Amino acid sequence: QVQLVESGGGLVQAGGSLRLSCAASGRTVSKYAMGWFRQAPGKEREFVAAISWSGGTTYYADSVKGRFAISRDNAKNTVYLQMNSLKPEDTAVYYCAAQGVDMVTASWTDFGSWGQGTQVTVSS
Repeated sequence: QVQLVESGGGLVQAGGSLRLSCAASGRTVSKYAMGWFRQAPGKEREFVAAISWSGGTTYYADSVKGRFAISRDNAKNTVYLQMNSLKPEDTAVYYCAAQGVDMVTASWTDFGSWGQGTQVTVSS
């Protein structure tokens, strides 16, 4: 079983940046794909980005492409989400997720382990 803990969320003005971190413990996630999802109040969980174990393959939702960047440091068992040019519509709770295989997908059902989430609020 893997435990995931997100950090780095907060309040930022539109156009600003935040960097989220997701630290894994319990077992290594270095051989598995990881992802970020988000959920705004009253809305369904939404895919944001995913990354392969090597970091060589990444996949982004159209809504964040060109603004967000996912990366990982397997030595630290940590995944990051750099968020630039933030918009009010990016406001949500952001969740880190891990798979049990190395498959970069956008479907939350493919991810078996989840963090508790970190709030990101973008003011206009």
